[in-house]
Order: sequence, then structure tokens, then C-alpha cells
Amino acid sequence: MIKSLLKKIGWVALIVLIIAQFFGPDKNDGDIASIEPFLADTNPPEDVNLILKNACFDCHSDHTRYPWYNNITPVNYWLADHVRHGKGDFNVSKWTEYSDKKKDHKLEELAEEVEEKHMPLPSYTWTHSDADLTQEQIDAVVAWVKTARIKYAFLKEAE
Repeated sequence: MIKSLLKKIGWVALIVLIIAQFFGPDKNDGDIASIEPFLADTNPPEDVNLILKNACFDCHSDHTRYPWYNNITPVNYWLADHVRHGKGDFNVSKWTEYSDKKKDHKLEELAEEVEEKHMPLPSYTWTHSDADLTQEQIDAVVAWVKTARIKYAFLKEAE
């Protein structure tokens, strides 16, 4: 009796999983050019630009490079949730919409999160080894942020 019930539950679960593969969340596939105003305004050196591309922009911009496993439900919903939260905290594609004060604050948070090794998330670096930052890369990001923030300190004072 129990064995039969477990078998039926297993079949139903399999059917639901197969059907679920035909559905998925919307992709974050905006234009990569939306990142350009952020890069132009903050002027990261080439090494930091590469770090940002590999470790930040997939979750913190309107353009995500999706891995092959994003085609598997429910993994795609999990990834979409990460991107939604990431963009909710900081979206470089919306950089031009931020006030100078907010830009300064977002850069300050970026440096803190990277320096304290809260970002990139371990779940991201597990599958994106190039986003697993070395101390040298962390130092480069923090140094760039300090330089980029000088501009906003003057702009905030002028407000």
C-alpha cells in the first residue's frame, strides 16, 4: 500500500517537473550598453573593469550572461530571484537615475561588500570561478572606489 502510494507520488512529481521545464521566469536580457554610463562616469581601470564584468554585472545590471543550467526549472527561478535582489540593491544600468549622493553611497557600499567578502555571493563564485576575487583584486576594487568617490564628495558639497 505505502509502496504503491510512493510510486504514484513519484510519477506525479516527475510529470510536474517535466511540465515545469516549459515555463520559466523572464530573463534579464537588457542591452549591455546600459552599463556604459556607469563605466564612463566612474572610469574603472581595465583590471577593475574586468572584475566588474566577471563578478558584478550579471546580478547588478540589466544584462545577465546566463549559464547553461539556467534552462533547468527550478534553477532558473532561483537565479532570477538572485538577479532581482541584486538589481534591487544596486543596478549599474540605472546609474544615470541616481543622485550624486546616492552614487557616492552605492560606491561606498560596493567597496564595503567586496572588502568584507560578502560580494560576490559564494553561490555565484561556486559556478563562476573567475568571480572568486583574490585579495589583490579586492584591493584594486577598493582603491578604484576611493578614487571614483572623490568626484561625488565635491558634488555633494555643491548641492
